[in-house]
Amino acid sequence: MTLMRVRRAAQLTLPADVRQALNVKEGDYLEAHITKDGVLLMPVQVVERKRAWQGILHAMSQVRDTQPDPNENVIAEEERITEEVKDFRRKHA
Repeated sequence: MTLMRVRRAAQLTLPADVRQALNVKEGDYLEAHITKDGVLLMPVQVVERKRAWQGILHAMSQVRDTQPDPNENVIAEEERITEEVKDFRRKHA
């Protein structure tokens, strides 16, 4: 067990073995959770806002709406589904 002392301004120094086990370096962020037994520290990655939005927009571009168009009539919807099935079968035959 590793002991730490709370210093002025409530600062803690993580001992070297703890830093190595968590793979954290100066400038990294840790998230603190209060648990029944004490405090749980977990390393977290902070992503630049612009890069995060790029990732979200890329993920959104990969999403396809699978819900039927409420304005499409039933016959047109069935024909569309039939064509998709035929196309799938052609590609995987």
